[in-house]
Amino acid sequence: MSFQQGLSGLNAAAKNLDAIGNNVANSNTVGFKQSQTQFADVYANSLTGAGGAQVGIGVKVAQVVQQFTQGSITSSNNPLDIAINGGGFFRMENNGEVTYQRNGQFQLDRTGFIVNPNGSRLTGYTANASGVLLTGSPGPLAINTADLEPQITTEVDAVLNLDSGSTVPATTPFDMTDPTSFNHSTAVSIYDSLGNSQTLQTFYVKTANPGEWQVYAASDGVAIDPDTTNAVIDPVTTLNFTTSGALTGTPAMPIGPISVPATATGATPTFPVTLDFTNSTQFGSAFSVNTMNQDGFTSGRLAGFNIGADGMILGRYTNGQSAVLGQVVLASFANPNGLNPLGNNMWSETSASGVPLVGVPSSGSLGVLQSSAVEDSNVDLTAELVNLITAQRVYQANAQTIKAQDAVLQTLVNLR
Repeated sequence: MSFQQGLSGLNAAAKNLDAIGNNVANSNTVGFKQSQTQFADVYANSLTGAGGAQVGIGVKVAQVVQQFTQGSITSSNNPLDIAINGGGFFRMENNGEVTYQRNGQFQLDRTGFIVNPNGSRLTGYTANASGVLLTGSPGPLAINTADLEPQITTEVDAVLNLDSGSTVPATTPFDMTDPTSFNHSTAVSIYDSLGNSQTLQTFYVKTANPGEWQVYAASDGVAIDPDTTNAVIDPVTTLNFTTSGALTGTPAMPIGPISVPATATGATPTFPVTLDFTNSTQFGSAFSVNTMNQDGFTSGRLAGFNIGADGMILGRYTNGQSAVLGQVVLASFANPNGLNPLGNNMWSETSASGVPLVGVPSSGSLGVLQSSAVEDSNVDLTAELVNLITAQRVYQANAQTIKAQDAVLQTLVNLR
């Protein structure tokens, strides 16, 4: 009888309505992947093996599968919101339990870890104090808000042009307080072992020898004398230029190191600084400073951070420096539909999904990340409403088959 077919049709239609209703309900859920109900027909086994005239006994739900297609990307104001553009899942950890999700709405907990609304921690490659990534096993990522340690200056790179038309200064010997005893001077801020800033000055004196310049130095107004055995301040080095204006001769560049006295209390009393004048020139044009860089900096507080497309978390500090704080990793699966949905926008690994393949964003089949953005649900609300009407009609049609069968039986009962 067709009661069985009609009943199976009602059950299948109801299951389809459940899936559509769930899609509609989650049309605004970040990272949600819509579901699709797939059906299969049902036939009774034939003892004779002849099935040419066999009538099916209804329908069943074969499976409900999620569609892991890309959702739209929407910008947000939270720098910890991360959208995945492409394949992969965020790898989360909570008390040793590993789960996976596409929802990239994150925040910091009270201990500085990046967590989702359920408290699970985002995992990736952590960085040591030197900003080097530890790319072994992924671990929970935290934003280190500690001050960035200062870095003492060890080298000053200067690219200058010294005017070939300069003459020997009118006053000798060199006196840093007397501008007539030197031709040119420059200054750059350097940093001691505690990150205190002090000014390193260099003075350039033209000698009577063609293409030769003596270089003197001072720190915070105190002359640096490499030879303290005499009363005269000696140059820290001598620069020699060829007739074409290129730097040559001895000592070879870079020069030094020179011993710079620290002027702040508590810092290392003196620290060596190398002077590098490589690529400096002596041309027939005015004195100019093309480059004056040094490698030290003071301590800094974390002012903010950015998450790059490759998952790299880069901290910005108040001293103008930046440091790597970690890197977000993603996981992919051979069969995403084999994942076990746990609710709360999370899935867990199963034997059907295959083992997770963990890697950095943009590698292999993994997508790229976009910070300050989220991935919207991939539910097409218009299509789901049309599917809802269709599923409702299918339910009504199956109810009609039961009603028709009931009328047939009533006719049979009424026979005398």
